[in-house]
Amino acid sequence: MDCIFCKIANKEIPSDIVYENEKVIAFRDINPVAPVHILVIPKEHTESVQTLDDKHLSLLPDIFKAIKEIAEKENISESGYRVITNSGKHGGQEVFHLHFHILGGENIGKLRCK
Repeated sequence: MDCIFCKIANKEIPSDIVYENEKVIAFRDINPVAPVHILVIPKEHTESVQTLDDKHLSLLPDIFKAIKEIAEKENISESGYRVITNSGKHGGQEVFHLHFHILGGENIGKLRCK
């Protein structure tokens, strides 16, 4: 599979990893749109929210636990942050591996993520 996020999860491509457990890995976006811009992905490949099935649903608690812990570690839990996932081409998804953007560190306003 030629998925850049799978390669990051498998440590074939270096990245600035900020969180990792058995199921989830999180790293800083290489093109941040906010002072804090971190991507949280499941290590197991699934394309998007639309392709989640029963076996993937067990990942969601791990993903949201990671988001909460990252927000606390990055000191944005009190001031607030945005969590975004895009699904499909028209939804703005550019990398077809399920991922959640954590954006914070300033007033996010109308920022958009790909």
